[in-house]
Amino acid sequence: MTTTDKPSTRDRLLDAAADLFYRDGVSIGVEALCRTAGVSKRSMYQLFDSKEEVLAASLERRSTRYEALFAPGPEEATTPRERILYAFRRLELASVAPDYQGCPYLAVLVELKDPAHPASAVARAMKERAEGAFREQAERGGARDPELLARQLMLLFDGASARSGAGIETLDGLMTATVGTLLDAAGVK
Repeated sequence: MTTTDKPSTRDRLLDAAADLFYRDGVSIGVEALCRTAGVSKRSMYQLFDSKEEVLAASLERRSTRYEALFAPGPEEATTPRERILYAFRRLELASVAPDYQGCPYLAVLVELKDPAHPASAVARAMKERAEGAFREQAERGGARDPELLARQLMLLFDGASARSGAGIETLDGLMTATVGTLLDAAGVK
């Protein structure tokens, strides 16, 4: 591996932060973060003012990949109904992974309980984008109340994510059946 192939200090910090914070929670200390990333605390503080900024940056960095996980391409789902159901099928699939611990954005919001925290702002924005995507598909699908349906879908998504991430519930087929019933009731085609 050449030096140009080696991840930057910033990338190593953000990768370590994403892994540690997801697996162990946001209370991980700076020492553990830097040790896992293989960087000095001095290097971390040259790049970020605080651990809170590292957490926020790691969440922001993974947001595009996380959104893509639940957004179908045009060949995978053509109708608004199929696009909504696709997100829940993906959640069912993700939930059976051995390292699945729920939605990382929801976990940060629940664990921090501080709306002013920089990571809370990133996580809240992600949840708002997800709700907006559900609302857009609900409108396109002819839902009687797209706003209400989007809120209901977010409750299902976050609740299922939390329960399966905690090992309380398995989602095999449960989500798509539940969401299908909700879409029928809302009149989504």
